[in-house]
Amino acid sequence: MRNFRLFGGGYRDSSNELFPPAIKWLLIANSALFLLPRIIFTNLDFLHAYLGLVPARIWGDFYIWQLVSYLFLHGSVWHILMNMFILWMFGSELERNWGSRDFARFYFTAGIGAGVINVIFAALRPATAWIPIIGASGAIYGILVAYAMLFPERYVYVYFLFPVKVKYLVIFLVAIEFFSTYQADGVAHFAHLGGALVGYLYIRYSWRWKMDRLAPSRVWQRLALRVQARKREENSRIMDEVDAVLDKINQVGYDNLTKKEKKILEKASDRLSKPGQK
Repeated sequence: MRNFRLFGGGYRDSSNELFPPAIKWLLIANSALFLLPRIIFTNLDFLHAYLGLVPARIWGDFYIWQLVSYLFLHGSVWHILMNMFILWMFGSELERNWGSRDFARFYFTAGIGAGVINVIFAALRPATAWIPIIGASGAIYGILVAYAMLFPERYVYVYFLFPVKVKYLVIFLVAIEFFSTYQADGVAHFAHLGGALVGYLYIRYSWRWKMDRLAPSRVWQRLALRVQARKREENSRIMDEVDAVLDKINQVGYDNLTKKEKKILEKASDRLSKPGQK
């Protein structure tokens, strides 16, 4: 059984990359957007107001991009280190199992879903509607829940000392977030719970596989199959009509056909004479 160390270490499968592609680029993007603004600007309030998640801006000014951009901003060194460490430790194995594309899809689904849920609850708490929310924690909670659902019996060592099954650890963390929603501590607990909920639904109802149906290639494939099926149905109907006309010709001759029946034969002849028509 593979063991993981939480808050101070992690598992590495020597047969795989230490940093799978999607994890690597998420780490780079988050680190860059944490360091560069601090080098260039002295005040980050405007950046958080524009790229952070401000619920009132979503429903008032339609700043939809904030549902994605807020995931790449962090308020402190500890904030980004914890999020990126958990992203790497638990997300790496998910990416290796799912592939980079499916993992990235899950990450942003959980993160955006967390943002949407936070915006909904902010509408019930108008006092919080103008407070920017930043950080990847919503997506991180989605990753934790997904990992606990897929590998519930794995162990993590909290602070290197206490072995705990990951399913119990995640239940504990989510419970803490739930009870913390009653505290005005400046933490976006509803975003954390939203990410956990979306992660659960994603795995529970196999959204990963169902969402594949929305890929452009899959949509085009289904459309092409439907067109082919309709052509086959139309061809079958035309041939049935032609058979009926031919039977009548055998009985009364071609000259006794109606205009409609002659038209059916002409239409069938045209279709058979065109390349690719069957």
